[in-house]
Amino acid sequence: MERLLDNGLISPSRKRRLASMLYESMLLFGVLFIAGYIFDTLTQSRHALYLREARQWWFFLVLGIYFVWFWRHGGQTLAMKTWHIRLVKEDGSKVGWMQSVLRYVLCWLFNLTGIAFIYSFFDKNGQFPQDRLCKTLLVSTKPRERGIEEVMRHE
Repeated sequence: MERLLDNGLISPSRKRRLASMLYESMLLFGVLFIAGYIFDTLTQSRHALYLREARQWWFFLVLGIYFVWFWRHGGQTLAMKTWHIRLVKEDGSKVGWMQSVLRYVLCWLFNLTGIAFIYSFFDKNGQFPQDRLCKTLLVSTKPRERGIEEVMRHE
């Protein structure tokens, strides 16, 4: 269920957020495939366990660059654009670099443990804990359907 936030923006439903996360994971498969290919080429790796920790840090860095770049430049990743979700500051303005980096790190903690989804049921605006801590909001950019009153007023 979408909710009207205090600043007049609309919070996307949990269903849309989860759909966006699922779609994002499919898109990230390609990003990580290319990143893995670059890593293997640069390190001349022939085995998946070779330089395993370095590979994990490389993937963490690549994902960080992906999310921070998109959140900072427009507030939407490719999946968020598809599902009409945008990341903004609490006042509705563009998210800063430090907020984006902090949110990325906190997303690993809260999303992997499932705390984020559970927390959203108890939050008054249905937001995730990383958004509360970073003072950001996930808002809906879905075009609002015009009601009959609005249509009649313009005719």
